[in-house]
Amino acid sequence: MIVSEANFDGLIGPTHNYAGLSLGNVASALHAGQASYPRQAALQGLQKMKSLMDMGLTQGVFLPPLRPVTGLLHHIGYKGDDKTILTQAAKDDRQLFNNLCSASSMWAANAATVIAAPDSDDGRVHFIAANLATMLHRHLEAKTTYNQLNQIFSNSCFFAIHHPLPCGQHFSDEGAANHMRITSAHSNTGLNIFVYGEKNDVFPARQKLRASQAVARLGEVKSDQTWFIPQNKEAIAKGAFHNDVVAVANEYVLLAHAEAFENQGEWIDRISQKIDGFIPVIIDDITLEQAVKSYLFNSQLVTLKDRTMALILPREVKNDPAVWETVNRIIGGNNPINKAVVVDVRESMSNGGGPACLRLRVPLSKSALAAVDQRYILNNERWEKLCELVENFWPEKITPDDLVAPELWKSAVRAHWALTSWLG
Repeated sequence: MIVSEANFDGLIGPTHNYAGLSLGNVASALHAGQASYPRQAALQGLQKMKSLMDMGLTQGVFLPPLRPVTGLLHHIGYKGDDKTILTQAAKDDRQLFNNLCSASSMWAANAATVIAAPDSDDGRVHFIAANLATMLHRHLEAKTTYNQLNQIFSNSCFFAIHHPLPCGQHFSDEGAANHMRITSAHSNTGLNIFVYGEKNDVFPARQKLRASQAVARLGEVKSDQTWFIPQNKEAIAKGAFHNDVVAVANEYVLLAHAEAFENQGEWIDRISQKIDGFIPVIIDDITLEQAVKSYLFNSQLVTLKDRTMALILPREVKNDPAVWETVNRIIGGNNPINKAVVVDVRESMSNGGGPACLRLRVPLSKSALAAVDQRYILNNERWEKLCELVENFWPEKITPDDLVAPELWKSAVRAHWALTSWLG
């Protein structure tokens, strides 16, 4: 069975803004209150998708949910039409209102954890939608994410879609950003590594061990193929709020900062004994602060048609000469990574999400890919149409004051209907 990896990116929504809602995310806090550029943001994300398409890789898309969301306001006692309750909420509780406007669903790496078919007991691809319980603006995505996964991967012969875990920090689950699969090839059985956060004195650990254990059970991962590794506390304290800020894996290659995990050397040795041909590329010549600022490890690591690998990097890696020198050493080293593709995702980066945050990796056989709802798989025509919709319906600029303007809410509705009409 031939299995390759599809990347499903989140289309950046028309209310993309910088409200600084994500505690522990350094970039989010740094840019809070600044003007954002939703049209540019969405086009940057689409251009990254096109870069992967041009490499011959399968590229899918997730559509953003309608924002601002009003269901929560009804649930907590607000009465009236959408305009009335949104206007009142903006006056009563601006922080709550900002949560309702977030476009954070763009970061599809947090949408779900994906268990590959070769790793599950029933031979299907399993999706466990993330509850994103730590942050309200992210948790508001959980239901719509589950529904969209059911729409795209509806064929139960190939796919199993699981509800998010119970809400609450006991089961805080932030999806594939804390899950790595290491295998000799996408089509072979792999080692599923779930990285969880332990308590620290600075920022909340967003991925709980019990949540990762529950995800593994739901995904029917074979017990001997499941490991749980604690994230380095110092990495969390320095701003690595997810594992994918300090580590990325693809097939038999692991690219990681030297301080990504607790007891890292022991874990690397164990993986080497488990996976034939395992190649760890461990970086110890840049600091955690440099890693977090540049998002070097939040690059996409992909396998190309010729079986070599490429890093899809944010352009911020070029801002620090030491980081860029590290990139050149990686692609010139004794490993399969021999290509670096720099992309501009500045608008996402300013809110704390790099190339890897924007995508969910889905290993698919040819038959499973054919069973996917093809409206969500991009070709040149679909990609061009999405670019046209963004140009026509996404606002050029949003300031904090713009968020409370009813005209912005109306434009978001128009953009949402344009997308659903395109989808058919």
